[in-house]
Amino acid sequence: MAKKVESNKLEIQRPPAEVLYKSELEKLEQQDKASPRPPGWRMSPQSVIKFVAGDVSSKIEPKFVGSRSFLERCVVALATNRGLMLIGEPGTAKSYLSELLAAAISGDSTLTIQGSGGTTEDNIKYSWNYAMLLAEGPSERSLVAAPLYRAMKEGLVVRFEEITRCPLEIQDTMLSVLSDRVLAIPELPDDSRMLFAKQGFNVIATANTRDRGVNEMSAALKRRFNFETVQAISHVKDEIELVKRETDKMFERTNIPIQLPLDATEVIVTTFHELREGKTTDGQSIEQTATVMSTAEAISTAYAAGVHAYYYADGTIGAEHLVHSMLGTALKDSADDRKKIHHYFNHAVKNRRGKFWQAFYEARKFLP
Repeated sequence: MAKKVESNKLEIQRPPAEVLYKSELEKLEQQDKASPRPPGWRMSPQSVIKFVAGDVSSKIEPKFVGSRSFLERCVVALATNRGLMLIGEPGTAKSYLSELLAAAISGDSTLTIQGSGGTTEDNIKYSWNYAMLLAEGPSERSLVAAPLYRAMKEGLVVRFEEITRCPLEIQDTMLSVLSDRVLAIPELPDDSRMLFAKQGFNVIATANTRDRGVNEMSAALKRRFNFETVQAISHVKDEIELVKRETDKMFERTNIPIQLPLDATEVIVTTFHELREGKTTDGQSIEQTATVMSTAEAISTAYAAGVHAYYYADGTIGAEHLVHSMLGTALKDSADDRKKIHHYFNHAVKNRRGKFWQAFYEARKFLP
């Protein structure tokens, strides 16, 4: 069985957290057998924090950069009868954090509802196998369980991604579930028309602050969540460590035998950090780009640079590969951002010391 899981992990482009970190989860579960845990949880709240933030003594690698107090509030919220709402700028790892929490608490992070303008109640709760419905009538056999139904029935955490992208009436289908922990299924016979949530059930929702005002949540729904803001990483050093670690993992998963050089990591992370913050590390003001220069985008850019270098060069990531990879991230279709990037190179990058910084400046010729 272990070999099968390992084989699947290599074949899947992006394995879920419970597969990717299977050995760590098993180790933590064994270590805290005697520790108190909320009903339905697979491990104690202390071990959940260790899994997410890392623990040197247990040889658990860090996966998310954030304060311990913030993570503790998130875990405590999920141990109550309120849901957890993670809000923040794009690319601050809201979805990744929700995945890690669901994997640690339930051992399954795949019960996910993807919010959009086209999301329906069927995508959230349940639908029907209409051929079986016509042949046998409404029954649990003809019911097709959606993520919310499964999570309630099995006592698991369900993830509702980008909830504010859904129309208000779709969002509010969660009201009775969050307040009474019950899902009405009026089509079923009397003895099974109410599904009561099993211990361990809860909801983690995410919302993008850039979508705020598109489909504003109702006051009633807001009251049923604990809101926590996921901040961008404030320290460049922490961001450099994270980007290098995650990029190298991506290379490993795709069998690209290279690693992201530290000087290249410093350049790409510093660039993204400064354009995001609107000032350089030495306090010089610069214009922020309209595009969100997030940590997630920095990882994608670094990975793309490595792929470029591997397939079109000798595998050595150069400054020109970073600039080429930035084009699709930082510029997109904004003419104003193009001017801001050029200004950044001519006023911030130009006078930086270091061989890679100077090569980065020279590579500006690839910018349109």
